[in-house]
Amino acid sequence: MSRETQEWLSNYTLIGLTDKRGQAWHWRKGDDNHFPGPIPVEVIRERLFFWEPDTGTVESNVVTNDGVYQVTAPGRKKIIRPATPQLGPAAILGEFNLDTPMHSYDEWLIGNVETILHDGLVVGSAGLLKSGAQAWVQVELPDTVKTPEGVEFSPYLTAATSLDGSLATTYKRGNNVVVCDNTLHAALKSDTMRIRVKHTKNSATQTRIQGVRDALNIVHTEAEDFAREIRELCATEVSNRQGRAFLDAYTPLPEQKLTKGGGPGSGYTRTENKRDKLTAMYLQDYRVTDWTGTAFGVLQAVNTYNMHETSVRGDLHRVERNMINDIKDKIRDEDVRVLDTLNRVLVSS
Repeated sequence: MSRETQEWLSNYTLIGLTDKRGQAWHWRKGDDNHFPGPIPVEVIRERLFFWEPDTGTVESNVVTNDGVYQVTAPGRKKIIRPATPQLGPAAILGEFNLDTPMHSYDEWLIGNVETILHDGLVVGSAGLLKSGAQAWVQVELPDTVKTPEGVEFSPYLTAATSLDGSLATTYKRGNNVVVCDNTLHAALKSDTMRIRVKHTKNSATQTRIQGVRDALNIVHTEAEDFAREIRELCATEVSNRQGRAFLDAYTPLPEQKLTKGGGPGSGYTRTENKRDKLTAMYLQDYRVTDWTGTAFGVLQAVNTYNMHETSVRGDLHRVERNMINDIKDKIRDEDVRVLDTLNRVLVSS
């Protein structure tokens, strides 16, 4: 079963601006975590960041021929989510050196973000993931942008951090495409898209509020940059032949390994199924067909497939998987790979 159950998503993810952008795909009737306008900061504090982590010692039981005795590891600590009526029993989130500071959600996500909300930006989403070990707050322009090519999107900046060491504190920008609730970065390859502060003993003095403000203020210029990219991608024609060549380059069929039943092998079948789904999405899916025959259509098809159609492994939920991939730049890197592959096809044809 996934770690992020429907109950967790309903209680510990907050979705704002639904009057303009609709409800999240995981909404269900009776949920009270959707807001027609911006999410008030005080609600985030009350419903998500109402707790502070506790610190405990690191101990181990050692079994010998003479019995069992306990050993405490000097210089180490455990970070514990306290027991609360809302979150349930206490849980160990991570283990660190004693001098490793924790970046509290209230200070590093709410406190830093609050400094720029008066600049016309609002909170569009926030949440706890991995049972409280990770958290994010997403800041957006309150109005969506619609390009002449019919693409509606909202520039955002995500602030995220963790209490288990799995994420550095990160402030990064991107774009939500409204028609499919996709995250798109397209060809924006520059590391100026984000600021990261690692969980080190010196990080408490490296909050770099001005740097964070600079990154957040990029949201105001992101719309113009991304709209220009969309215009260029929509103006780049992709013929049917070039589309097939892209598919061969991006998702090549592996060598067949015949099974006892005469089939081509599981790897071949999986790849063939993926190619069929990508082709169907590119030619028939309402989230893509307005731009079929263009470079943006190719990017939109692959991005939509990766975010909404691929299987989610392990105990992750799709919301968690997509958010973590965005924070770790995996979505951006894949967008770049798609466009690089397509560009090689177009140049050679």
